[in-house]
Amino acid sequence: MDDLHLIEEQTSSQEVFKGRLLHAFRDTVRLPDGSSATREYIVHPGAVMIVALLEDAAGELRVVLERQFRYPIGQVMIEFPAGKRDPAEELQLCAQRELQEETGYSAAQWARAGVLHPVISYSNEFIEIWFARGLTAGAPQLDPGEFLDVVTATPAELLLWCRDGTVTDGKTLAAALWLQNVLSGAWELTWHGALQQDIAG
Repeated sequence: MDDLHLIEEQTSSQEVFKGRLLHAFRDTVRLPDGSSATREYIVHPGAVMIVALLEDAAGELRVVLERQFRYPIGQVMIEFPAGKRDPAEELQLCAQRELQEETGYSAAQWARAGVLHPVISYSNEFIEIWFARGLTAGAPQLDPGEFLDVVTATPAELLLWCRDGTVTDGKTLAAALWLQNVLSGAWELTWHGALQQDIAG
């Protein structure tokens, strides 16, 4: 399909702000009809989110979640573990590192599910969705100033929370869709082992 009638071309770019997390730009673009417009957006290095599958003592499948206060929203949110990619970091290694650091779990098997773009109107951020299974418990290694609770839920409980508004985090809602379709057999995953690298450092 020809998208030329939709594409905008950058004609100039200005850095507006650079902080520890946010890197904001204001660009001028040429619109498809030849006129100009301004676009303000945030550049992001990308992130990962992990749907970690855990069997409890009774053999029931559960997923690993976090409860964390999110300052801009002013609420404690229920989310799948996730985190920002370090510069040039391989994305599976990022997923392995984030799962271990935030929850203490390491996983024997991994599968890349897909990618989502959570805020396409003002950021180039992407989040890769990874599934993990064969979990081994360990000690979390939270960053300074990071506080969260690690909790688990059955897939049915999670879907109920998505429906009733207990879970409103966009990436977690998207991952719940993946989880539902994987468990039903509608969507397949290709599993492989963990990458061998020290993820504790």
